[in-house]
Amino acid sequence: MAAAVGTRRRSSRSRSGGGMRMALLVVVVLAAAAALPASLAVTSPYVRPPPRATLSLLRDDDADDQTPQQVHVSMAGPDKMRVSWITDGDAPATVEYGTAPGQYTRSATGATTTYSYVRYHSGRIHHAVVGPLQPGTTYYYRCSGSTARDFSFRTPPATLPFKFVIVGDLGQTGWTDSTLKHVAAADYDALLLPGDLSYADFVQSRWDSFGRLVEPLASARPWMVTEGNHEVEKLPLLEPTPFKAYNARWRMPYDAPSAAGATPSGDNLYYSFDAAGGAVHVLMLGSYTDYAVGSTQRAWLQRDLAALDRARAAFVVALVHAPWYNSNEAHRGQGDAMRAAMEDLLYGTRVDAVFAGHVHAYERFARVYAGKEDPCGPVHVTVGDGGNREGLADKFVDPQPAISAFREASFGHGRLEVVNATHALWTWHRNDDDDPVVADQVWITSLAANPACNNRTNNKM
Repeated sequence: MAAAVGTRRRSSRSRSGGGMRMALLVVVVLAAAAALPASLAVTSPYVRPPPRATLSLLRDDDADDQTPQQVHVSMAGPDKMRVSWITDGDAPATVEYGTAPGQYTRSATGATTTYSYVRYHSGRIHHAVVGPLQPGTTYYYRCSGSTARDFSFRTPPATLPFKFVIVGDLGQTGWTDSTLKHVAAADYDALLLPGDLSYADFVQSRWDSFGRLVEPLASARPWMVTEGNHEVEKLPLLEPTPFKAYNARWRMPYDAPSAAGATPSGDNLYYSFDAAGGAVHVLMLGSYTDYAVGSTQRAWLQRDLAALDRARAAFVVALVHAPWYNSNEAHRGQGDAMRAAMEDLLYGTRVDAVFAGHVHAYERFARVYAGKEDPCGPVHVTVGDGGNREGLADKFVDPQPAISAFREASFGHGRLEVVNATHALWTWHRNDDDDPVVADQVWITSLAANPACNNRTNNKM
């Protein structure tokens, strides 16, 4: 049986569960899939309505300059979370928190930064790490001592199952709003975003409106992001430093070692972290910083992967912005150079899946390596369909390549549930007239559990 077998389903109900129910579901689906071919090349005929207008998200005029806004949280180690927020005026970078509403028995103090961009001056950007925290626990918190707003987040579980939402190229349109509503209705543990967050595109106030848009979700679950081309924002002579807003606002755990003991990357544009107590290892790679042989990023990736124990890390997934495999006419070949520099490293460690954005459509490939189907290669998935203002990439290469299993030009989001040490369920939910419809679904088996892929003498590092 192939390592991953695709089946296409349509439903407005999410597929999730646990315990005996999920175990039975695994058996039933795998038994049914055994009779199917390894790859079902499908180009969906579904035609999307045009993209919706950019949202207008003004700040609360009743808020004072001490009121926290644009609050979001991210994982900062095995038992810690980073809280990030902005105030208009000077305010302490403190977070008070506890396990009961309004009862803040602990506190942490972080750091404050600001940045200027041409004539724009940011508010005070605060980051504070809280912990140690208990897994799978709801914590209530407030920022800068402000009593105007209270928040809560749930820490991720320390064991499997673990549920990710994966969505790229979000932006802030009406379709973004639909996507976020669908995500909010899901029971997930962490969100992964492979680049192109706000589509600020040099207009820095759009970073503020994006922060307000995603706050209800991003303040309640960890959002782990990496950069895309729309985060570069480099202007010759005027703004020669790239990623200024992104690095200041979206601080990721690049300086925190993972539970696996890997060396921190030292760069906010790429890093790794562990989930489910190390059962899942996530690589957040930078498509718009140097990745060539001899680069700092590639050297770090090699160290990170060498430190992995696949007996412990049942699943390893990677995120990039520009897809390494793409049968859409949009952005053809833009991920090829990064693939040439790094694909051997991921293949040698038996990375299970690679998720990308950039192309404003959905596409899932078979397990692939060096341009061909390979049972020991990663499943590649493009999810650059969160709701950007540039519209959809609706022109695919014809005929559909044999390695492309399913593709559709629609807005939507994906969910990856790592059920146990051997199986993960990937489901893509299309935004169908504001209803989340399951348009594509596949079981992914861990390559670490595949004896045919575990002969290390055949691995290419």
